[in-house]
Amino acid sequence: MQALPKATPMHPLQSTADPSSSDAVGSKSIAGGAGRAPLTADVIIAGCGPTGAMLAAELRLHDVRVLVLEKETEPASFVRIVGLHIRSLELMAMRGLLERLLEHGRRRPARGFFAAIDAPAPEGLDSAHAYLLGIPQPVLVHLLEERAMDLGAQVRRGRAVAGVEQDDDGVTVELTDGEQLRSHYLVGCDGGRSTVRGALGVGFRGEPARTETLMGEMEVGVPLEEVAATVAEIGGTDKRFWLRPFGGGVHQVVVPAAGVSDRATPPTLEDFRQQLRTIAGTDFGVHSPRWLSRFGDATRQAERYRVGRVLLAGDAAHVHPPIGGQGLNLGVQDAVNLGWKLAAQVRGWAPEALLDTYQAERHPVAADVLDNTRAQMELLSSEPGPQAVRRLLTELMAFDEVNRHLIEKITAIGIRYDLGEGPDLLGRRLRDIEVRQGHLYGLLHRGRGLLLDRTERLTVGGWADRVDRLADPTAAVDVPCLLLRPDGHVAWIGDGQQDLDDHLSRWFGEPAG
Repeated sequence: MQALPKATPMHPLQSTADPSSSDAVGSKSIAGGAGRAPLTADVIIAGCGPTGAMLAAELRLHDVRVLVLEKETEPASFVRIVGLHIRSLELMAMRGLLERLLEHGRRRPARGFFAAIDAPAPEGLDSAHAYLLGIPQPVLVHLLEERAMDLGAQVRRGRAVAGVEQDDDGVTVELTDGEQLRSHYLVGCDGGRSTVRGALGVGFRGEPARTETLMGEMEVGVPLEEVAATVAEIGGTDKRFWLRPFGGGVHQVVVPAAGVSDRATPPTLEDFRQQLRTIAGTDFGVHSPRWLSRFGDATRQAERYRVGRVLLAGDAAHVHPPIGGQGLNLGVQDAVNLGWKLAAQVRGWAPEALLDTYQAERHPVAADVLDNTRAQMELLSSEPGPQAVRRLLTELMAFDEVNRHLIEKITAIGIRYDLGEGPDLLGRRLRDIEVRQGHLYGLLHRGRGLLLDRTERLTVGGWADRVDRLADPTAAVDVPCLLLRPDGHVAWIGDGQQDLDDHLSRWFGEPAG
């Protein structure tokens, strides 16, 4: 395996960490100094939530040996509905997963995401999947975990990471029962209280929670008309209060908490009843909860996503309030960005600094999400100043450009990675365009790069083991040729073979043979 790049924070394709340096390997460990365990897997993933399961599947597409450790012995039993935004739906389509998810979810219009301001969905969003998919989180996690295992990943439940120790050759992971495992790389997908991040000593900068909100699903014991009337009256000023019907008497209930508590301690039904009576003057006869939780407005981001052979993704790398429904989506998108790059490192064909582009690309994206959730939380305040700003923004969202910009921000289809000078499409994801074989995303199921050649005269040559080629002059894109990375972002646009070869080397390493 080639050496990892040196620690120099420069251009995105230059290096930011070196596992042989003192900064990367020094003492970022809480494990005991025991001898090295036998190699267990190429990559160990801590955490089998959506991010960890998606990453495991991405790595298995490239025959990387993966072991996923999940501290919970059983999947979550509560049925919480989560929303998959447009970019996540595109990624699922790119991997052939979307149809299965659609069987278990419900489509909703792509609107009302930013601070719950109910502006209409912009017309002509640049996606074949311009909707929100509401799906039970346990179902989503099960489907992603099932896919990872079908591809050959191992998942071990009831196994929690206690310590991490890395050296030039790999990572030793110590479990809470004392067992030691060994891998080339470790990825912490173990949530906001990440043990892996703590073991690295990586700072988690940001703000602690100042407010807290209770959220759950339960049945109500009063007529729906009474619920609707009360919500309409109070919800006009208190944007952190609502009861939303799911059918069958079940409602999603959101109500401000009395204060900030330990998130590890779940709220009780009595907590909901008390706060409903405080805010609305009635508890609506709530009963038979399906799940109860609390969330605060803590907003934090890991200073670094990589320390040597250990990386962070999902909530282990960033936490923020759930307003806008971006958290789960952000983690899944981290996984797809990281998966092929880490696989390239393990398989030995990665260009020198490819793995460092994970932080270079994803850290700014998460920072932007943290900022927009900060702004949204301010707009939920009942204070006169934030309410005045909210009214002004509501007016501005009547302009299509403003509404479209915010929708594209929340749904992540407006992301453009900085890949240097070039056309606006460079660095952006490509929508699921029509091609001769049907649709573009159907050609990306294997997680490989793709050359879309409308000139029919270019070749991927010695990169054919990593990059597919589609010669199709009828493809519905207004450029001569483009190179897609496995995550669906455009890495090159042009029509010259030498220029293409240079970019194939930049993203896919040296040609075979």
